[in-house]
Amino acid sequence: MSAIEQTEAARPRGTRLPRRARRNQLLGAAQEVFVAQGYHSAAMDDIAERAGVSKPVLYQHFPGKLELYLALLDQHCEALLLAVRTALASTTDNKLRVAATMDAYFAYVEDEGGAFRLVFESDLTNEPAVRERVDRVSLQCAEAISDVIAEDTGLSKDESMLLAVGLGGVSQVVARYWLSSESKIPRDKAVGLLTSLAWRGIAGFPLHPVDGQLSAEGH
Repeated sequence: MSAIEQTEAARPRGTRLPRRARRNQLLGAAQEVFVAQGYHSAAMDDIAERAGVSKPVLYQHFPGKLELYLALLDQHCEALLLAVRTALASTTDNKLRVAATMDAYFAYVEDEGGAFRLVFESDLTNEPAVRERVDRVSLQCAEAISDVIAEDTGLSKDESMLLAVGLGGVSQVVARYWLSSESKIPRDKAVGLLTSLAWRGIAGFPLHPVDGQLSAEGH
């Protein structure tokens, strides 16, 4: 029995969920359907049935399938950006910071809900509103990484951004490959290997001195 079914079974008949709880329930059901079927094959009937509600209830919260998909995409883009920012802020040791950021991408793609497929493997990427959101979160993640690189190395904004896009891109592509290939390499070891590769490159840039001292650890 799914979490949605368990929630419905535990709720006394005749009760109504608060609006926010209902919205979250519908988003959860929509995620299951979109991940399993893709946007084009999914139907609002399928989502309503998965959520255990009538279609009118679903349409009260989301006027159409695209609006529902975009709401879900917004939610998971925000989750990825938060994970990257949290990883970057988790330590001042730069090697550990690289590892934490790499692991944020691996954890994101490994999540059992498969939300990363909505962001990185959507069958709706030709839709401008979807493409804009995916491009924006990739840019925001790169900007967060770039800020740290610029602060610690003294490289220009453009140079730091180029390196950041490279690190972010490598992280998500390798993490997706690791998951899709059903690799027997444990996640922590995979992250360690990728961190070693990235660190050998990024560590070649000298730390920017601050008041006569290095601005960060790990180099």
